[in-house]
Amino acid sequence: MQSFAAATIVFTGGFIIMVLEIVGTRFLAKYFGTSYYVWVNQIGLVMVALAVGYYVGGILGDRWRRLGWLAVLLVPAGIFTFYIPNFADQLINFVRTPVTEPPTPLRDTLDPVMGSAVIFLLPCVLLAMLSPYVTQICARNLAHVGRASGLIFAASTAGSIAGVFVSGYFLLQTATLTVIFHVTGCAILVLAAACVALNSWLRPPELTPTTPPFPDPYD
Repeated sequence: MQSFAAATIVFTGGFIIMVLEIVGTRFLAKYFGTSYYVWVNQIGLVMVALAVGYYVGGILGDRWRRLGWLAVLLVPAGIFTFYIPNFADQLINFVRTPVTEPPTPLRDTLDPVMGSAVIFLLPCVLLAMLSPYVTQICARNLAHVGRASGLIFAASTAGSIAGVFVSGYFLLQTATLTVIFHVTGCAILVLAAACVALNSWLRPPELTPTTPPFPDPYD
């Protein structure tokens, strides 16, 4: 049951990241159009967020080692996501080239990535921290770290796959962007509450060394 709970947490995190990526591309279209620059920058920005989140999440997992501390990351991400429709105009207009200036290739390239970064980088980085953090909690001993990390990252990837198809075939077809951001922000806050509620139950044991299955040739 503990493994299932951990997998559900990271599945939800992966799902939300892909919702933000796919829906974010539609959201950015009203500012930058639907050129391939927008798609490339949004995809690349999410990849950057994953890399940063995995690294920082691993560090925090080693230090904090309690599921409840994830709420410190998830609550700001949820509030930020919920209010994206309210402050996106101000942030994007602040970082992009003024519309009075003539378009240039550099502007077409940089404006979308700057707009994407100020809106989607923060919540995606915070959500990406879930997988390495939860892996630390799930690992029972050194011999099972590979199994735990495989389960967690498989569940996260499965959530991302679901997020892509649900966003493209359902959310964007049935709901406005404002509603999607509000629901997504609330989902992140519910995830934070779940981490706090499961804090005492899903606790990491101390990692213990185990006898290696094969003799070390360097001994």
